[in-house]
Amino acid sequence: MRLSGPDSSGEVVELRVHGVSGASAAQVLDLQQTGQVAGDRSGGFYRPRPRCSDTGAHGVTLEAYRWGDLPSGTVARTLAVVFLLPFMLVNVAIWMRPANPGSEATVRSLCRVLALTLTVLYVLAIAGVALDLVGWKCLASKDCLSGRSWLSWLGGRPIGLRLAVLAVVPVAAIGLIWRVSCRPERTFEAFRAPDEDISASRLGTVGQWDAEPLVGRLRAIHVAAAFATLDLVLLLARGASGASAATIALTAVTGVILTGCVGLLCTPSLIDRAAGDKRLDRVTRILRTAAIILTVVVVAHVLTSSQPWPEERELPGYDSTLTGLFVAQTTLLTALGVVLLWHRRRERDATPLFGLGALVVAATGISMAVAYSAVLVGRVADFLDRDAPTEEGIAAGPPRAYVWAIYGFFRAVLITAIVAGLVILISRRGRRRAAAAIVARDFPNPPAEAGPRLRQVRDAIARARFTEKLVPLAVVYGCLAGLGTATTTIGLLGQFPGDVIERNIRLPAAATTFAIVFASWVIAAIILGLIIGGIFAYRTEPYRRHIGVLWDLGTFWPRAAHPFAPPCYSERAVPELVRRITYLVERGDTVLLTGHSHGSVLLAAAVLQLPPQISDRVALLTHGSPLRRLYARLFPAYVDDAALREIGRRVGWRWVNLWRDTDPIGGWIFSPQPSPGPATSGDPAAGVDRRQRDPRDVVTPPGDSVAPPIHGHWSGESDEPFTEVVRELVRRLGGRADPRGTPRW
Repeated sequence: MRLSGPDSSGEVVELRVHGVSGASAAQVLDLQQTGQVAGDRSGGFYRPRPRCSDTGAHGVTLEAYRWGDLPSGTVARTLAVVFLLPFMLVNVAIWMRPANPGSEATVRSLCRVLALTLTVLYVLAIAGVALDLVGWKCLASKDCLSGRSWLSWLGGRPIGLRLAVLAVVPVAAIGLIWRVSCRPERTFEAFRAPDEDISASRLGTVGQWDAEPLVGRLRAIHVAAAFATLDLVLLLARGASGASAATIALTAVTGVILTGCVGLLCTPSLIDRAAGDKRLDRVTRILRTAAIILTVVVVAHVLTSSQPWPEERELPGYDSTLTGLFVAQTTLLTALGVVLLWHRRRERDATPLFGLGALVVAATGISMAVAYSAVLVGRVADFLDRDAPTEEGIAAGPPRAYVWAIYGFFRAVLITAIVAGLVILISRRGRRRAAAAIVARDFPNPPAEAGPRLRQVRDAIARARFTEKLVPLAVVYGCLAGLGTATTTIGLLGQFPGDVIERNIRLPAAATTFAIVFASWVIAAIILGLIIGGIFAYRTEPYRRHIGVLWDLGTFWPRAAHPFAPPCYSERAVPELVRRITYLVERGDTVLLTGHSHGSVLLAAAVLQLPPQISDRVALLTHGSPLRRLYARLFPAYVDDAALREIGRRVGWRWVNLWRDTDPIGGWIFSPQPSPGPATSGDPAAGVDRRQRDPRDVVTPPGDSVAPPIHGHWSGESDEPFTEVVRELVRRLGGRADPRGTPRW
């Protein structure tokens, strides 16, 4: 049951917004019936919380905004996100473009065409299972059909009939992904941010966009390309033994549809038009309808054609089509890297990703999609091969391009793991030395018995500092993943990885074959782990805290590159926050916004959309915020120093950011230098960041059995530094906090 809020006004409302992983309302408000007074999470002492007294109109009224269920949904949806994770990654890449506006159109076009290649790969993987492995190979083998009554009814039938019947499988797969992507993006039309006084910063447009027209156009284009890809596979097989005039004509029409899809994606000024352009919507729908009709005609042509089919071991044209796709992906990734490097920022404080954030994420998404597809085809091939030896199974099973793809994935992961180990070893001394200096400054003259605890704190700070070391590792993996797709072209020469490696570096082919098989099983185990983790993330909150992070971060951005990515929740969350803040202020309240982790990003976007008469009565408290440490580096076109300073100006610099050296995610916003209070210099941004010592102490206090915990990235609404900042911001808002520090609920 939903309760209405209080009718009184003139209060100070502390509106808390949690971070990723979907904390409960009780956790956000810290309203548990019992509170821990000593011990830790494993074993501690608790007491009933004192009853909250009514402090009157000048108290602080707590309120929580819980958005954690917006990106999640049902178990089926969670599993869909697991399988469509590559689509989400490529969709995020388009938002990681450089701040230089000169690169925007090119990066948008390249990311969208890369996203289209993932849809093509999705169809080719399903077609590889249904048409190549089952329809072409298994149904022509008595050994494969033996004991499989569910397949034997098609055994011995004409090839055209087999392919036409089994084409239903990829058609159904296209229909399924089409249906999943049609979930409405905006689920709450009433909460739309006001159109007036919108910030010039791009971060202020989060939640303002109406993405449904663009998603509808992209969806129509991707569905058209999916059906055209299936048509191309069937027509290449049909024309391998001599193409008839009908086959040539249908192939030409298929090429026109695919070219039209790519052409539309390469014109951002056209595809990004507002919802009022009905002509463009009509063009994309016509393209989709034409592709569906063409598929019906192609299947009928394959079924009724009287020309003899070629006698080949593999489905004609399938391996070359797959390799051609990998070549196209490699070319697009190379072009994207060139564009990003050309337009990168050359300032001293530029992002350490060298402007390659979009390339790294896009290459990771493509690498994951290739691994998914290769494992799917490989596992089905193993199932159909039964007891065939490993070498024969690989040689007679999946196409060579997939074998090279698995090898490329294994090579990228292995080399990245080796580089990561070296980085850990090389950087450990420097990170520990810096951490030791911080510990010495925070805890001078500690007692001798605090030695073990000091080492724990030092190691926690050193681990937190490894976040910056992940950047070059991501670049290394992205480059290796792109190189992995490039090496699939060797499969066109009829070579397998084991043969090439044995001939060049004398490593036995059996060892390489074993590594490829092992890598395929590792990928399958990872996929299974993601599925199990997705189920537990939906059903169990502790699992979601760790596994749900990726979903919450990835679905923050709208579907601007791939229409089959999960829907965006910020289109509801940000306008909803803006409307609630506006309502509270208009009824006479002042509002203190407190955001932890990703909640600070939602609040930053909301503040940029508040009218001046509203933001004048708003203060902001962020803690564990990734705005500068992650978002400014990964999304430089949306989060930069100008956007952050505009946030400060809009709230009258009533902004405090709490951060800890032990936090691997959050950090400082404007300056890493400690600031004990409001700025006294000419720059108001100098007083925003407040460093928190973590832990409070390294010795066990009297009456307790363990030392104070190391919080790291965990929120700390109950800590004294947090409550002190709340009191300060309430005073700066013109209110009067409870002298006992007791909030009003």
